[in-house]
Amino acid sequence: MRGTLIYGPGDVRSETRDDPTIIDPTDAIIRVSASCVCGSDLWDYRGINKVTEPTPMGHEYVGIVEEIGQDVQHVKPGQFVVGSFFASDNTCEICRAGFQTSCVNRQYAGAGGAQAEYLRVPLADGTLVATPEVPSDDLLPSLLAASDVLGTGWFGAVAAGAGPGKTVAVVGDGAVGLLGILAAKELGAERIIVFSRHADRQALAKEFGATDLVVERGDEGAAKVKELTDGLGAHSVIEAVGTQESMLQAIRSTRPGGNVGYVGVAHDVSLPGEELFFSHVQLLGGPAPVRRFLPDLIDRIWTGRINPGKVFDLELPLSDVAEGYRAMDERRAVKALLRP
Repeated sequence: MRGTLIYGPGDVRSETRDDPTIIDPTDAIIRVSASCVCGSDLWDYRGINKVTEPTPMGHEYVGIVEEIGQDVQHVKPGQFVVGSFFASDNTCEICRAGFQTSCVNRQYAGAGGAQAEYLRVPLADGTLVATPEVPSDDLLPSLLAASDVLGTGWFGAVAAGAGPGKTVAVVGDGAVGLLGILAAKELGAERIIVFSRHADRQALAKEFGATDLVVERGDEGAAKVKELTDGLGAHSVIEAVGTQESMLQAIRSTRPGGNVGYVGVAHDVSLPGEELFFSHVQLLGGPAPVRRFLPDLIDRIWTGRINPGKVFDLELPLSDVAEGYRAMDERRAVKALLRP
């Protein structure tokens, strides 16, 4: 099969790789219908995460089940499925509490590299959710979004306590931040403020439900949110970047008693203990438990209520994956969709 490997900073290649096989009786093999490049993949591409050997890439995927292990009972060959980047059994105590990405038996479903023609998915029964039938081609982008960026944006909004009557601020105008806006709107937020300096992303943010745009960053951005909220700050803030500046901007944009849902993959972030102590800001975040939300998100997509696939503004064949990375790295694309 064809699959994507990263060799080092700026060096992504589509190569011939061995087809995956069933290893554990709880595995499934899927034929990937669509995958994509994630913003978190750029940490490796930019050399921020060290790459020491050729590594398979990609952790967002949808596709058709080709083969199942002997213990798999709930998904069957021929079904179209949506998965999550962490495989989970969905039965342990942590999973039942809604935090499947901390499942006691979790495995990284992207270890085999989802930017490929086929993928082995561990713990298939607990990880994969089948759609009512094989979807039409126009639904593929939105269903693919559900496998990570929509589920992550949704968790950010839920963790931030977004809901009716709330003012929500979103730090980050990448795919996760944009879909955090969509999630906040779906959850009933009254006002949604987005930090963005890019006209194309601002337009999509407004389409998804943003009511206010802020171009300032850091403490200036936080001050602007306070200005827009009678000096109080937002009730709910979604942090979707993962840097020191973005985290402090999120905390300082939140009113006392408010919530920050942080879903940007953190890099060198440290929190000022005394400031946090006196802020009365509540923090919840981490790797999004996408599996918790998948049934609901698939239903909203299937019934046409939401169209998160609009975050994909570049579509490429898998063989051109390197261009997808370049386009996102250079901010020529919000998110690149790949088809085998």
